[in-house]
Amino acid sequence: MSEQHPENGSGEDPRIMAQDTADTSITAGRMGRAGRPRYELTFGDAWDYAPAPERVPVAIKERYGHFINGKFTSAKEVFSTINPATEKKLALVAQGSAREVGSAVKAARDALRGWTRIGGKERGKYIYRIARRLQERAREFAVLETMDGGKPIKESRDVDIPLAAQYFFYYAGWADKLRYAVPGRDPRALGVCAQVIPWNFPLMMLSWKIAPALACGNTVVLKPAETTPLTALLFAEVCQEVELPAGVVNIVTGDGRTGAALVGHKDIDKIAFTGSTGVGKKLAAIAAERGIPATLELGGKSPNIIFDDASIDQAIEGIIQGIYFNQGHVCCAGSRLFVQEGIAGEVQERLKIRLNSLRVGDPLDKNTDVGAINSRMQLKKIEEYLKIGRGEGALLYESNGSMLPKKGYFCRPSFFTGVQQSHRIAQEEIFGPVLAVQTFRTPEEAISRANNTPYGLAAGVWTDKGSKIFEVATKLKAGVVWCNTYNKFDATSPFGGYKESGFGREGGMHGIRAYVRV
Repeated sequence: MSEQHPENGSGEDPRIMAQDTADTSITAGRMGRAGRPRYELTFGDAWDYAPAPERVPVAIKERYGHFINGKFTSAKEVFSTINPATEKKLALVAQGSAREVGSAVKAARDALRGWTRIGGKERGKYIYRIARRLQERAREFAVLETMDGGKPIKESRDVDIPLAAQYFFYYAGWADKLRYAVPGRDPRALGVCAQVIPWNFPLMMLSWKIAPALACGNTVVLKPAETTPLTALLFAEVCQEVELPAGVVNIVTGDGRTGAALVGHKDIDKIAFTGSTGVGKKLAAIAAERGIPATLELGGKSPNIIFDDASIDQAIEGIIQGIYFNQGHVCCAGSRLFVQEGIAGEVQERLKIRLNSLRVGDPLDKNTDVGAINSRMQLKKIEEYLKIGRGEGALLYESNGSMLPKKGYFCRPSFFTGVQQSHRIAQEEIFGPVLAVQTFRTPEEAISRANNTPYGLAAGVWTDKGSKIFEVATKLKAGVVWCNTYNKFDATSPFGGYKESGFGREGGMHGIRAYVRV
């Protein structure tokens, strides 16, 4: 009798066995853990998907003005906002001047007394109506978010818009319970809040800031990013639909000059900003000089640590979710991967396979995993860092060599191996689908390397040992530590950073403290 191998019930050794079909070949490679072979998968065209474009029509105006005192103004000076996947113009949007910013701040100041006096119960009703209307128009918001920002429609549809509505629902419930958030104190509204949001999660960042501010009795002047203003302007329509009192929410569009005029205005009582660390430092100085509170959520270079006792398949999905979600345009992206030496080779091989299955292309196609980079400027920055990484001696692996769309700003997901702690790609925020992979031997080394950064926004830990999770998590200098998961958000959970990743918390009960005076 021939010897039957327990792996496959045949006389063939699986280490040299190869199975081929018309579409898929499975070829044995180097030995993995427990003496089992690693397989290299070649899928051919087996994973090709038929196009599945999102067909919900969205009405986009040719020209948008500011939203001030409950009405849209006429636009004088304008700039174009474009679809980064097609490079086509979507609309003309008003460029805010200091005078228009002043009008918005005055409208917010005039509305403050009435908004505060109606009480938390009535404010909660308005916020709840906003949340319900966001749900009712969710598909429209999702399509517009994807067209203006470049992210895949399945992310806008399943993550951004539902979370935005969730934050409004959550803070609607807090509006008449503020005393429970600061026990023993008498919480009062701060006043007029100047809020500046980024381009990576436009509507979700809007909800993180506007919802708690309104619940606490404040009024708002918000400036969206110049590359993604359209969902904020659509939100202004929602404010009209729910009959929110005029002046409670004002939205002024424009570039950095508009933002500077807003945060520098003498009649604001609070600054809330999400964006780059460089700008955040300037705003911190303005707030300190003026003696007003500020909430700053800034950059990050977050570590994702994989121990050799982790579930590798689960960890691979966490790596993908951590760095390639939203094209890597995530401040808390797990852009530094630390893998224990014993499994480094296996993790890299599996990561290559998983990377090759990601579909890069039309963001409005429901099958797309990685959409368009937000702007030409950001794409150039990412490409520059790819050159820097290669120049520093790191090895670059890019996903399959399929052709990228001829139009639009697209970048293949990639990762570097052979990365040293001193490399710029390991220290500086790239804000794109680029991962820096390093190895470690002991938990102490992993913690030391993970903390060796000027940032401290988030981190991830992957292990099957609960005691190790808590031991490592408590020693990581990060505002948020995800355990055996990554990039999970909820309105009840606070979010924020340490060091150059900013200060203050958004979300949860902690988010209320940022918008009240006690």
